[in-house]
Amino acid sequence: MPLSQISAGKPASRARPARVRQRASPNPRLNGSMACDTAFRVVARRHLEDLCANQEATCNGDPSALHQMRIALTHLRAIILFFSPMVDDAVRGEIRDELKWLNTELGSVRDLDVAVERIRSLNKKRPQAVPAFRPWNEKRAEGHRHLARVLRSVRYGSLIEQTSTWIENGPWSTKAGKQAAKQRAAPIGAYSAERIAEWEEKLLKKSRKLRKMGTKKRHSLRLLNKRLTYSIDSLEDLFADQRFSKQRTALKQLRKAQKSLGELNDGARGHALAAELPQNGAQTPLQFIDPKREKRLLKKAARSYRKLSTLQEQ
Repeated sequence: MPLSQISAGKPASRARPARVRQRASPNPRLNGSMACDTAFRVVARRHLEDLCANQEATCNGDPSALHQMRIALTHLRAIILFFSPMVDDAVRGEIRDELKWLNTELGSVRDLDVAVERIRSLNKKRPQAVPAFRPWNEKRAEGHRHLARVLRSVRYGSLIEQTSTWIENGPWSTKAGKQAAKQRAAPIGAYSAERIAEWEEKLLKKSRKLRKMGTKKRHSLRLLNKRLTYSIDSLEDLFADQRFSKQRTALKQLRKAQKSLGELNDGARGHALAAELPQNGAQTPLQFIDPKREKRLLKKAARSYRKLSTLQEQ
């Protein structure tokens, strides 16, 4: 059943925020023998509900709620991709595009939140710089107002309802053929171990040239890392089983690499945003991340990938 009941006929200005529907029973926990189709529904529902649960606070300008909404969306997109061999159907492409649109809307405002917080931390030592960067605060406020309109729009409401319906009983769930039936019935424990190993291998191959990467390639590596990290994180119920101790250890290294690459990306995004905003005559360019810090972060990420590679060889 859909998580929201939003009429597509309502004008955007009057569309109600999507609300989380309370289920009669709690979302079940995963176990290794659970069928892949059931596991996908369990995990995807969790993330869609987390997305909806933070909508109202985000509309009210809460940066923490926006951050949680972005995390939930990233988890949802990652888990759809994780199960893509099974859930690929005529509807998935449209949902993928709409989720990407929502991610862009959330991400642009989140970038401003991060940048403004960084500026505030710098201004504790340089209070004279506050007037020079006032445009940042104005841009951020403007971004939050725009995002509130997006999250109250018919387009957003339709996306939530369509995604919820697709998760529960999209065309993928009744796709004909022995292969499709086999994919749906496969135990999640075996499938996830194979899929995680496949993604790890791809990530490690790309990470070997980390220190020589420019901003764009490093961003691409970060997205691969995030995709794998969030997928494993979504399947955490499985890892209580001792058979998955290797995945638990891998997740620790992936999170460390993600933290370093994330800080590097925040710095790059801050510099890009700074170029778009007037500096009001500021003589000193705003430095979101200094060269020494950048080197340390690259070194930390590279070390995490080396440990992950060693783990994979065991």
